[in-house]
Amino acid sequence: MNEFTYQEMMVHVPLCTNKDPKNVLIISEKAELLSEELARHAEVGSRVISCKLEAISALDDKAYDVVISEMQADAAFISHVNRVLQDDGQFVTVHPALDETEANKSLMKTLGRYFKVIMPYNLGNCSTALLSSKEYHPTADINLHRSDMIDGLSYYNCDVHVASFAMGNHIRKEYLGIVKN
Repeated sequence: MNEFTYQEMMVHVPLCTNKDPKNVLIISEKAELLSEELARHAEVGSRVISCKLEAISALDDKAYDVVISEMQADAAFISHVNRVLQDDGQFVTVHPALDETEANKSLMKTLGRYFKVIMPYNLGNCSTALLSSKEYHPTADINLHRSDMIDGLSYYNCDVHVASFAMGNHIRKEYLGIVKN
């Protein structure tokens, strides 16, 4: 599988959903490629922290527009993500495969306490991420100008952005009432 699809989709989907992202938090033990991708958004500042609860608990309230996480999410972690996000922020996280329904339903119910929109999306590498948003809808509120003006991309574009949220009927039925779109 292509090396670039994961990073492009983890970074550009939330950044092109947010109306005007200024500060991004990356939670990862190997953030180099995500940071390189984020650098395509010259006007956006970023910070990288390790996948430890202590690292996020030390951050200021409402300091970030977008949080991109490779950390296993639980209720304590998600409450800290909510705390550090702006009132219109987006949170993207890795999660168990969609066929692990009980683990995902539990995660999505926890996210549902804090976010208006919770939607899985295809990363282009046979896996999915979860985008949770406090305000903006990832397909209705996509910033088309920003999404098609990013130079040097190999995979991501505005059409891929929208299409990545399409899920088969078996997924839609399984997560009916839990996915918030």
